[in-house]
Amino acid sequence: MSEPTDPIDPFPTRAQPPVSPFPPLEEPTAADPPSDWIDAADAHDLPTRENALVALGRFAFPPAPPLDEEGEAARARRWTSQTVLVACVFLMIFNAGSVQNWARQQPPGWTQSTIDRLATVWVEQLALLGADQPVEGLRQLWREAQTLRFDGGRDKAAPDA
Repeated sequence: MSEPTDPIDPFPTRAQPPVSPFPPLEEPTAADPPSDWIDAADAHDLPTRENALVALGRFAFPPAPPLDEEGEAARARRWTSQTVLVACVFLMIFNAGSVQNWARQQPPGWTQSTIDRLATVWVEQLALLGADQPVEGLRQLWREAQTLRFDGGRDKAAPDA
């Protein structure tokens, strides 16, 4: 039984390879005629055509005129207001316990008790949503780090929280 022979070429052809339109690498190439070469020419100096979508966008939605000082000031105030609002909302959600702690440090009175009650309800509602989980996770990691000793064991005197 004879073994089939695998062709050397992965895409076997019966004909010889076609003749290349390029000259062999060993032969020197002819120099460009002097009329085809301009020493001062640069390909980056050639005019380029603008992208059709960019031109359509500029036609359909022309850029607004530049803002005057009053418009710039209004934009800055708007940006600052949005940044402060986002920071306040973030802190109200993820740092709600601070308001409760602050209210407990104030002298007793109607305002203090009202703020303390509102803060307590707010913290309880956020706990139902799970917004206190990141803070509690960090607090638990801190407590575990406090109980570690240099030899890698746990401190036996530290209370479990």
